[in-house]
Parts: sequence; structure tokens; C-alpha cells
Amino acid sequence: MKPIMNLDEVKLDDVEENGIYTSSRGQISDHIGAQKLGYNLTILPPGKVQCPFHNHHGEEEMFFILEGSGELRFGDKTYPLRQHDVIACPAGGRAVAHQIINTGKIEMRYLSLSTLVEIETCEYPDSNKISIVAGKRGARDIRKMFRAENTVDYYDREKP
Repeated sequence: MKPIMNLDEVKLDDVEENGIYTSSRGQISDHIGAQKLGYNLTILPPGKVQCPFHNHHGEEEMFFILEGSGELRFGDKTYPLRQHDVIACPAGGRAVAHQIINTGKIEMRYLSLSTLVEIETCEYPDSNKISIVAGKRGARDIRKMFRAENTVDYYDREKP
């Protein structure tokens, strides 16, 4: 395995077409031997959003805008994005929730880089959902999404 890959070699194999949430992504890290970081190339069409507004409690993310323009929702603020911007999205609560939106007229292309943790909790402030994933990348044992208001008592359904 070579420790290098050109972006023209990235296979866009993670295609999402769900209304406004439409994008194509191509995984890089596994192809070049990365162990503790995940890398991918994302292509976001004009007027689209890559994923719902969210924050990670374990993983930190960085984005590098290669082409295009748009907006970053970050906490309670919005920032303009343009070519060559570097974005830091540290782990934490709703104050660091983030979302990239292509408000431009051409495709937005960007690199994503993230730390990889074996247990991750992700919140979705707009819809009040929580996601829990556990296990190594590519072999997640647990992947659950639920509404935050569905909290139960610690002893719920336990036998006395």
C-alpha cells in the first residue's frame, strides 16, 4: 500500500441523495494506511448541505475548502466560506455544532479530516436526536440513533 493518493484517484462511493442532504464522498484514509485519522473528499452541489447540523463528543474534525463557496453554521453563528478556508470543529457540546452549506453557484469540493474514536456520541440540535456508535471504523458493533426526549429511568425494564 502506498502512503500517497492523488485526489483524482478518489472513488466517490458514498453518495447520498436525500433532498437538501445531497453529496458525494470518497474515502481516502484506508487507501493510504491511515490508522488514527479519517480522511475523505466531499463534493457538495450548489444549494445542498452535506449532513444535518451536529456536534461530536469524541471526534474532532477539520475541513479544507478546495473549490467553491458557501456557509458554515457553527454554534449560533454563520460564517462565509471560500476556497482555501480551513475549518476547525473540535469535540464538545452544542456550542461547536456545525454544518457546511453550499450557497454558491458551483460544486463545493473539500477535504475532511477527523480523529477516530471507538465510542462516539453525536448530537443533532435542530432535531434533538442523539447518535451513539461503538467499535472500530469499518466494524461498528453498535450504531443507534434516537430522540433525546426518549430518556428512561436507569432501572427501566430491569427485573427486581
